[in-house]
Amino acid sequence: MALFPFLPLLFLSFSLSYIPPSLSKLTTNYYQKTCPSFEEIMRDTITNKQITSPTTAAATLRLFFHDCMVEGCDASVLITSNHFNKAERDADINLSLPGDAFDVVVRAKTALELSCPGIVSCSDILALATRDLITMVGGPFYKVRLGRKDGLVSQASRVEGNLPRANMSMNQMIRLFALKGFTVQEMVALTGGHTIGFSHCKEFSDRLFHYSRKSDYDPSYNPQYAEALRKVCRNYRKDPAMSAFNDVMTPNKFDNMYYQNLPRGLGLLSSDHALFVDPRTRPYVQLYASNQTAFFEAFSHAMEKLSVHGIKTGRKGEVRHRCDAFNSLQT
Repeated sequence: MALFPFLPLLFLSFSLSYIPPSLSKLTTNYYQKTCPSFEEIMRDTITNKQITSPTTAAATLRLFFHDCMVEGCDASVLITSNHFNKAERDADINLSLPGDAFDVVVRAKTALELSCPGIVSCSDILALATRDLITMVGGPFYKVRLGRKDGLVSQASRVEGNLPRANMSMNQMIRLFALKGFTVQEMVALTGGHTIGFSHCKEFSDRLFHYSRKSDYDPSYNPQYAEALRKVCRNYRKDPAMSAFNDVMTPNKFDNMYYQNLPRGLGLLSSDHALFVDPRTRPYVQLYASNQTAFFEAFSHAMEKLSVHGIKTGRKGEVRHRCDAFNSLQT
């Protein structure tokens, strides 16, 4: 920490002014009068789901991120493909999105439609469910503004190039996030979401098998960790569902252990290791590894910013009757 005394000062540069005037319709109590039971229904639904399926929190965080990075936070990733349209969720990078995340949104929407039909958008459900689930597994509480409308477009062809991939270089990662309006610090903070959840073996198999002439696996891995991963993933071609936790130490707890793992050679993905190696991102990794409060503060600000990225309001969207289908076939 002493090596980077300037870093805490960077938090002073965070500002809630990133919410432009066009988003002034969003408020934290948007449904207070139109759906008074909104928060209670949401809380009951996600609590029951998380208890029965402990991977729901990580799954929902990933689904929310994939939604917001493509077309903005408008629930476009929830749309099911039909004969006329191949939707976002069927893009190659989205095929592995976990079913638990879709299920918790459907459950909440079903309950809300019974209580206050046609009022609550699917995009608001996903945004609030993500925040509440993160806090349930130990993460920080942050403000979620409500009043989003659901998007009218969902096309698989629009996904590529908008989501980070595990084999991207740090230059590519920084450029991708910058195009969405995020700083390097915000990118590192958001990547801390890898403290929960898992990745499929195909996402990091190139680091485990036939890595080079000198080594079967990436030597930046901790040797014992690499051998354990090789055992877990040895049949990944036959079983694509084979996976490993992103944070091998505390996989079900939202904390700063992800950052502590990186200098130990316990970063699962190439992009994880790159965060520690690259001089542009390493100072933030070291700060968050040593100071969980600093990480939670940065993550909260970054998630608030992400949650209003590219949102739809007014006539630019709708409140869907079902989260997996547009209200009209013409849309």
